[in-house]
Amino acid sequence: MSEVGVVVHSDPDVLAHAVAARLVVRLVDAQAARGVASVVLTGGRIAAAVYASVAGSPAREAVDWSRVDVWWGDERFLPHGHPDRNETQARAALLDQLPLDPARVHPMPASDGPVGDDPEAAAAAYAGELAAAARPGSEQLPHFDALLLGVGEEGHIASVFPEAPAAYEHRPVTAVRGCPKPPPTRISLTLPAINTAEEVWLLATGTEKAAAIGMALSGAGPVQVPAAGVHGVERTLWLIDRAAAAQVPLNVRSLR
Repeated sequence: MSEVGVVVHSDPDVLAHAVAARLVVRLVDAQAARGVASVVLTGGRIAAAVYASVAGSPAREAVDWSRVDVWWGDERFLPHGHPDRNETQARAALLDQLPLDPARVHPMPASDGPVGDDPEAAAAAYAGELAAAARPGSEQLPHFDALLLGVGEEGHIASVFPEAPAAYEHRPVTAVRGCPKPPPTRISLTLPAINTAEEVWLLATGTEKAAAIGMALSGAGPVQVPAAGVHGVERTLWLIDRAAAAQVPLNVRSLR
């Protein structure tokens, strides 16, 4: 069973630097074990701060970035280079500063990309790209060493929102229409795909996230609180600040 832990940091800045250091170590360890490493990125303010911290850290040189596979957990279905795309954010904060192999960087399709402005076709195309890189023993998904997720105020992760069709989806990638937060159309990994990662890290800051985190750690259902349905194969880490931890149940193990 996946180990679940909660790591509480004093504030968002400390959290960002701590997650960045943890990510570098995770990638180095994965490369030592397998020769390559893979990470699934997320979007949002805290994610951008993490990426900027990695970019500014001398420890980043310990990673052989040419042997890192980069994927995304979800994406806003907008034109390539749009400032609201998670890809655009990650490239500006970190990826464009690294010696990555372009063939190992796998952004989700843009609305002006080769498959056009049909989000279902874009989701299918990304599922095909995942399948083409599938690990031995899997027909659909590659190996994910670390998968990063933000947590919404209502408990959504990636673009899987409470009670939405994506919360019931079993395919690895789904189109999301009518999203309650703008933009309304997105592409997202689903819970079954997310839960194939060796480690899943849920990042959250602020008191507005506290209630959702408390519910997720208290046994809420994954349809009502999608964050409650996240389980890494080996480890599930909640990496949060003190404000977001206000309603963490007392019986949940805290890690350092």
